[in-house]
Amino acid sequence: MKIGLYFGTFNPIHIGHLIIANHLAEHSDLDQIWMVVTPHNPLKKKSTLLDDYHRLEMVHLATENYTKIQPSDIEFKLPQPNYTVNTLAHLQEKFPSHEFSLIMGEDNLNSLHKWKNYDVILENHNIIVYPRLHSGEIDAQFVNHPKIQKIDAPIIELSSTFIRESIKNNKNVIPMLPNKVWEYVEHNLFYKK
Repeated sequence: MKIGLYFGTFNPIHIGHLIIANHLAEHSDLDQIWMVVTPHNPLKKKSTLLDDYHRLEMVHLATENYTKIQPSDIEFKLPQPNYTVNTLAHLQEKFPSHEFSLIMGEDNLNSLHKWKNYDVILENHNIIVYPRLHSGEIDAQFVNHPKIQKIDAPIIELSSTFIRESIKNNKNVIPMLPNKVWEYVEHNLFYKK
């Protein structure tokens, strides 16, 4: 089975994440997309994150009607901060018959060379890259790399940071979040201050 791993803090998950995940579920050879909720991205401040289980619950709520998209808490059980190379090794050991590919935005491809053991990741896994408007200059070693596949997906310029700031400033974010996620955020008064 071919699994696409879409990593994120999903703080909160929004319609942009779902549009990309669904596009790959429907228009690629991937059998499933796993939305991997990252407890702590080494490149982000932990203090800005909602509790892991709240973010996982929001991913559950957002994906419950998608048969090919599912939440994953695999990184919750691994040492923190989480390094993708370790998560991939763990998944490959746990699911030896699955083929795992990484899903990332073009902007993340720019910092791939800073990732722990990125060469090992590229040796063993494909990377599927979706377009971003402001991705900057791609490192020469990743241009035309046989393991990196750029896909023609919708360009979504929506960020969780923008949504959190909007909520804090009492702006209406209903169109940006799946309904049940918005209800969960509103009910729990998340991101209000």
